[in-house]
Amino acid sequence: MSTSLRSSLLGQDRFARAAWSRVAEPGDAVAARLIKTLGPVAALQLAASGGEQCLQRFLPRLEMLDVERDLEVGAKFAARVVCPGDPEWPQGLDDLSAPPYCLWVRGPVDVASSCQRSVSVVGARSATAYGEMVATEMAAGLGERRFTIISGAAFGIDAAAHRGALATGATTIAVLAGGVERPYPSSHAALISRIVEVGAVISEVAPGSAPTKTRFLQRNRMIATMGRGTVVVEAGLRSGSLNTARTAAEHGRVVAAVPGPVTSMMSAGCHEAIRSGMAQLVTDAAEAAEAIGDYGSDLAPARRGPTFAGDELDEHAARVLSALPIRKGVPIARLAVSSGLSVSEVRSLLGRLDLSSLAERHAEGWRQGPAARKARAGEHGRPGTEFTVSAG
Repeated sequence: MSTSLRSSLLGQDRFARAAWSRVAEPGDAVAARLIKTLGPVAALQLAASGGEQCLQRFLPRLEMLDVERDLEVGAKFAARVVCPGDPEWPQGLDDLSAPPYCLWVRGPVDVASSCQRSVSVVGARSATAYGEMVATEMAAGLGERRFTIISGAAFGIDAAAHRGALATGATTIAVLAGGVERPYPSSHAALISRIVEVGAVISEVAPGSAPTKTRFLQRNRMIATMGRGTVVVEAGLRSGSLNTARTAAEHGRVVAAVPGPVTSMMSAGCHEAIRSGMAQLVTDAAEAAEAIGDYGSDLAPARRGPTFAGDELDEHAARVLSALPIRKGVPIARLAVSSGLSVSEVRSLLGRLDLSSLAERHAEGWRQGPAARKARAGEHGRPGTEFTVSAG
């Protein structure tokens, strides 16, 4: 480490944290402990001394450290450094045992305020058409309900979630495993550029850093804790998405999962998360909003089947109604036999059914009224099938 670097940068917490984002891997327990105990400046000075065996892992990168260059590259791409304690710092990240040393952020939105009402939508990279459709509609519906959508800009469910949010003008945040100026996957460069224009793209590693498998796993812990909860749309039994869900659950966040076909391995992880009790079952944005949003104000509408005339009838009235033919009227005596009631009971109940247009006089008897025939057509999708009960 150069003398000028020591004097000009290490005296400032922000620059020291930017240095740590280059020196230590995300989630490094030793670095996290040093920073928490000593502060970022003193921790970096101690690491540079290499006095302890556990600190020697940092020496190779310290020898090549050029924080000024990282800041210049970040500035070239309009990236800002956000540190713990800053107004823009997402407070949910403080729940992690090894939170990011800092965040590199591109985009106009304030990350902290955007995360106050946010949902992470994650899932399989090799998603099915069903999964991508559900993720798009889920993100769009949540966006319309003023939720920020957080995801990882990966193939499959992540990309579908970002696109669903963008389509409705909702805020969306992409959390990358590499540098913020390095779109990954490269084929999503246009998508990530669009998110930079209207949302935020963030990373905990310095500009130019390559995405690696371990960094993807560490990236997931950020997605899991930045917001209020996580919705999983398609995930295998072994997947990064389930890792994200478990991390969210371990940190007290709401976890929801979307069911899929029982024959689909892409939904097996979702089904297991629901079965184990880790995740709530949700099928659309309204249910996800109720699970993750504000009590009382984000309630999903109650699901009910269609209602038909006659649904409210008591048992005896329903028996008379079911005995009525559709076309040709029958005498009260025959209805009494069919319904198992007395003639006087049938006569009284027919009066009630007549008032509701469920029964009507026809020729010398009674038949179903217009309301009953309409209800029958609605139940079966077609009119005309009689449902009389035989007298035996």
